[in-house]
Amino acid sequence: MSLPILPLIDTFGRRHNNLRLSVTDRCNIRCFYCMPAEQVKFLPRHEILTFEEIERLVQAFAHVGVDKLRLTGGEPLVRSDIDQLVHRLKSIPQIREVAMTTNAVNLAKQAERLKHAGLDRLNISLDALDRDTLVAITRRDVLDQVLAGIAAAQDVGFKRIRLNAVAIKGLTEAEVLPLARFALERDLELRFIEYMPLDSDQTWSNEKVLSGETIRELIEQEFGPLVPAQRTDPSQPAFDYRYAEGRGRLGLIHPVTAPFCDTCNRLRLTAEGKLRNCLFSLEEWDLRALLRQGASEQEILALVRACVLAKQPGHLIGQKHFERPVRTMHQIGG
Repeated sequence: MSLPILPLIDTFGRRHNNLRLSVTDRCNIRCFYCMPAEQVKFLPRHEILTFEEIERLVQAFAHVGVDKLRLTGGEPLVRSDIDQLVHRLKSIPQIREVAMTTNAVNLAKQAERLKHAGLDRLNISLDALDRDTLVAITRRDVLDQVLAGIAAAQDVGFKRIRLNAVAIKGLTEAEVLPLARFALERDLELRFIEYMPLDSDQTWSNEKVLSGETIRELIEQEFGPLVPAQRTDPSQPAFDYRYAEGRGRLGLIHPVTAPFCDTCNRLRLTAEGKLRNCLFSLEEWDLRALLRQGASEQEILALVRACVLAKQPGHLIGQKHFERPVRTMHQIGG
């Protein structure tokens, strides 16, 4: 007997239809805002969810209204046969979109397989076009591979490619305009994301946040006024703009200076199957344990609902009572 679709609605009326799935905590670069530089302790492989386990969980989520998925990591393209997982998830009837966030280092070799598997969208992390600045952030020299990955994705037919750039005061101001030009010239959407307190070194501070408003001012000084664009999704985290001349789209995500928690529709599943109701959650719900104990779908969804109902109204970044998660970004899922 099929289960009725009872949406995942929290105590603040937010409906959750968007699941971010981390498929690995491993990565081939070492961005300082995401993970340590050296001696990273990765999960043993037997602790990471198998493709079959991920598929079963997504089928359960789909029965309660989840229809958008994003594959993250770590770096999802370091997981073997990731295109096969994309195909499995796209085959679930209720799932209308499967996207991926990647650093694009391995994308040139895998873009065609991902396209054929049915991947709908790509978000590509690119914080700088200056090689030295990018190395300072990623601690690896990968600019050429990333640019090749972007080109390959466009060559095989990906149309909805978005560049994500983390904005860090004192480091990336000079990258704002080059990134904007690069995206415009190549018909890519660009989003700047304010630096958040998820770094392993715990050196984040408000003073290091390059605000979305500052970025907007820099871009308008060069390109003219930005025109607010209609939101395609009221739950999206970005404030979207179009350039006055009519071409190109820019997004600004202000998790620190203008949080979007009141419309958040996202849940996060870590690579080892822990469900989180917020990027900054201090609590997790263990779905892998239920799976491997042979739990029914009803039992799995009962725990999912408990997680959703425990969701707080928002994070407290920069406020007196903020407590940062123990996990860093690569362990949670980007």
